[in-house]
Formats: sequence, structure tokens, C-alpha cells
Amino acid sequence: MTTPATQGPDIKNLVLAIVAATTIMLAWQYFYERPRVAAIQAQQAIAQTAQKNKPTAAAPALAGAETSNDATAGAPRIRINTPSLHGSISLVGARFDDLTLAGYHEKLDKASPEVKMFTRATAADAYFIEVGMLAGDTGTATPSATTRWQTSDTELSVDKPITLTWNNGSGLTFTRKIAVDEHFMFTITDSVKNSGAAAVTLYPYGLVSRNYADISKHTIMMHEGPVGVMNEVLEDVSYKTLRDDGPQKFVGSRGWLGIADQYWLAAVIPEAGTTFDAEYKKFKRGDIDAYQADVRGTALELPVGQETSHIVRVFAGAKVVKQLDAYRDAYSIDLFDRAVDFGTLYFLARPIFSLLSFFQGLVGNFGVAILLLTLVIKLMLFPLASKSMTAMSRMKQLTPKMTELRERHKDDKMRLNQEIMALYKREKVNPVSGCLPILLQIPIFFALYRVLFVTIEMRHAPFFGWVQDLSAVDPSNIFTLFGLLPWDAPSFLHLGVWPIVMCATMVIQQRLNPKPADPIQAAMMNYMPYIFLFMFAGFPAGLVIYWVCNNTLSILQQLYINTRLEKKGLR
Repeated sequence: MTTPATQGPDIKNLVLAIVAATTIMLAWQYFYERPRVAAIQAQQAIAQTAQKNKPTAAAPALAGAETSNDATAGAPRIRINTPSLHGSISLVGARFDDLTLAGYHEKLDKASPEVKMFTRATAADAYFIEVGMLAGDTGTATPSATTRWQTSDTELSVDKPITLTWNNGSGLTFTRKIAVDEHFMFTITDSVKNSGAAAVTLYPYGLVSRNYADISKHTIMMHEGPVGVMNEVLEDVSYKTLRDDGPQKFVGSRGWLGIADQYWLAAVIPEAGTTFDAEYKKFKRGDIDAYQADVRGTALELPVGQETSHIVRVFAGAKVVKQLDAYRDAYSIDLFDRAVDFGTLYFLARPIFSLLSFFQGLVGNFGVAILLLTLVIKLMLFPLASKSMTAMSRMKQLTPKMTELRERHKDDKMRLNQEIMALYKREKVNPVSGCLPILLQIPIFFALYRVLFVTIEMRHAPFFGWVQDLSAVDPSNIFTLFGLLPWDAPSFLHLGVWPIVMCATMVIQQRLNPKPADPIQAAMMNYMPYIFLFMFAGFPAGLVIYWVCNNTLSILQQLYINTRLEKKGLR
């Protein structure tokens, strides 16, 4: 009878195969979310302790941006017209509450509507940004959501900023200059002149507010919700956390905060070098759950006869990594690229994305770039793969000696284990070396999955033929005869061409490998391609294409290594 001790390498390979499959299917939460959430909670505890110990008695509080009626209804609006943004700003309130993204559409069809970024506060899906000044003295009037600004401008464009003015009737004149670049960044300069009878204290503020009733199905894969950077620490808090645990407060500098979706970001960026209080919170706007990320800067003292100004930036648009990096460098915005949720494997995902982008720049197609990336990874892992195959072949040659040891010491498990270890040492064989290439590919796989899933560059990026969006599942389906049958098959019966090709390459790859001696492991390995077939059917097409290319290169690699081993007499 075969004892557990005698099955060492076979059992390890079996466990490894099971872990690889179940990890991809079920354990994303374990590898990504648990460590990230623990780190966030630790940082929040530190920040909240600092907040409690900081005196704030003189600072005005920021309430939820609630609006019971539409003060902007019928008010004049200034048109926003840039290469990247379309929308308008109402002269009442001067909120950013009407914005679409000119270069992005809701569907692949370019005739489909532009992606909607912001909507007015009275809409069911309200989403907007507000910036301005709060007074330390509640008796001092400052601009609010109902303030009617004055201007002679009619359009905001890249080369045409606008200027708004408002007088509070008590000696304070507020001037707001709004400029926008060709991408997604607004620069707002608020100036205040004091012609009154007494000095005043003002606090610059900004907030991102939205209604949000449904939790996205993507939240288990990536972060969606309030996010920001304070003191060079990423602080992302889920909608669920705000519902269950209440407001989250922070104290920071050189940072930014806002609300992120899978591909889009709305953020307020305080002036570089300033310190600010930040808060994420949930409240009710009517009967709808609303969430808000707000920031309040340090006090600005304004003596009589003097003027003060403050700059704040607003980002509203697509999380294009290259553009986020450019803003980070231009405006000293710490970790701005972390708005793209590369996750715990940032150190792997970001280089993979950079390499993909480089290849895409060469060939003009992200699908081909994925093929080139796979080739590079395979070449990097080739020395390990060669050693692995050599080790597996040498292990196979030891089978007669292993059988002899099992028979000789079948009643003494401890002695059997000692003899097996001695045999490995004498023959210079490492039984786990065959696992290294697989173990290294698992984090690479997850990092690539993250890249395909969270980067806007992959959204609607075509390959060839029927695959026109690498971030979406393969649209073909064998159960509808690839579109010939007018049948809307359920999701669990969606098997595209690329997943089927991937399954076939796995079967071929298995045929080239030595069969496991253990029948249980052999049976499990025979089922693995079909388990992966249904798993990968719901994965982004780009990831399946990567795996097909990886398997194809592995097959060629194995044929080459097998030829070398045969010449050395190891097969």
C-alpha cells in the first residue's frame, strides 16, 4: 500500500494544481483584499488618532452637500468645450455638475452617448464637485450652492479661462478664475478682497459628492469609492465601510482625494505644500444614499484692505496612467497614479503595464503587445523551466529506487522518509524545483489580470477578428454556434473560441509531460483543462489570449527541452 510519506512529490504537485485552480477562481479576496484592507485600517486608526488630538474648535464644519431643490434651474450656464470634456457650469453655485467625457463612449459604438461624469444635485444619480471658501465666523457670508455669480464669459475652453465675481454686501469681494487644460484638469484660483470693517478668517474647501445606491459587482476585484492620498499614504475606503462604520477622518498634506470608479476619477487636489483635514462620509440626500469626500484647508487670515488667494485643482475624467503621471510631476501630486488600483501587486502590475504600453507603441495593438509580453516573460523564465524539466526527468529516473525503498521500509515511515531524503541528496535532486515556474507564473497572472481589468487603456482596445475589447469576455459562443442561433445563452454556458483554444493547448501540454505515478493526481490533472475552460470563459479576452500564447510557447519550450534531455539520456 502506498503511504502518504511515499507520495511526497506527487502529492505536492497535486496540491499545487488544486491551489492554482482554486486560487484563480475563489481566492482573489485572500491575495488582494485582505492585506489591503488591513493596511488601510491601520492607517485610518493612526490618522483618526491624530485627528482627535488636533484642536479644531476654530474651524467651520463641512456638512453634507445636500440640495432640496434645484437652485440652478433656469440659471444661465457657461459652456465647457475642450477636446476631452463637454458640459457646462451654472452661474448659480458654480459647481461642476454637468460633464461628459468627449473621448469615451458608453459602448464600443462611437455613436453611443459620451460617458457621463457629473450630474446635478437634484438628479437621482447626482454627482458633482464643489470648491470655495468657508468663513470662521458664521455671520460672514461666503459663496454657496445658491450664490449667483457674475461674469461676461460664455464658454470655458483650453485657451479661454473664465472669471466669476460675487460681492457679499459686507465688504468681501470674491473672484474665481477657472482654467482647464486639454485633458481633465481644472485649475481654480479663488481670490478674496476685504474692504469691510474687520479682519476675517477663511478656510478653503473642496468636496466630491455623489448618490450611490448599488454596489458594483467589480468591487471585489478592485476599489470603487472614496480614495485619496494623505501624507504619502493611499487611503481608500469602500462604500460598505462608510455604511457600517461611519465617517473616516484624516489629516494630510501634499495629497488629493475624491471618488473613483473602475475607469473614472473625480478628485479635489489642494494647493501643493498646504495641510488639510479630510473626511469620507455617508449621508442621506432625500431618500437616497449619498457619499462624500471633502477637504478643508488651513485658515487664511484676511486683514482689512488686504487680498488673499488660494489655488485648488479639480480632476474629472479617465484614469489614463500616462496623464496621471504627468500631473503628478507637474503639480507635485503624491502617488496620483495610485488612483488606478493596481492592488497589492503594484510592484509587478505597474512594470507589466509599462511594458505593454511600450509594445503597443511599437505595434499599435494591445493584443499583439500581450503576445510580445508573453514572449518576454517566457524567455525570462526559460532557465527555471529548463531546470524544472531536468529535475522532473531525473525524478522519473529515480522511480525504481523509490519503489525499492517503499517496499523495504513499508512498515517504518520515519526511516522511509530519511532514506528518501538521503536519496535526493545523493542524486542531487530537488523534488520541489519543478514547481518554481508555476509558482512564479501565478503572481504574474494576477498582475496581468489586474492590468487588463483596471486600466482605461485596455477598455475597448481591439485585437483582431471578433475580439474588439480586450477587457471584456470573448463575445463568441459555441452554444449559439458563434452567433448563428438566435439564442441568448445563460452566462454559465458562454464558451468563446479563445477559451476553447486555451483548453486545447493545455491538453497538448499535458500530453508532453510525464504522467504522474499517482492515479488520483493523474485523474485530477486530466480534468484541469476543462476546469480552466469554464473558469477562463468569464475572464477578459486579453487574459485568455495571454494564456493561449503562454501555453503555445510552453509546448514549443517543452519539445525543445525534451530533445535536449533525450540527448543527455535523461528521458
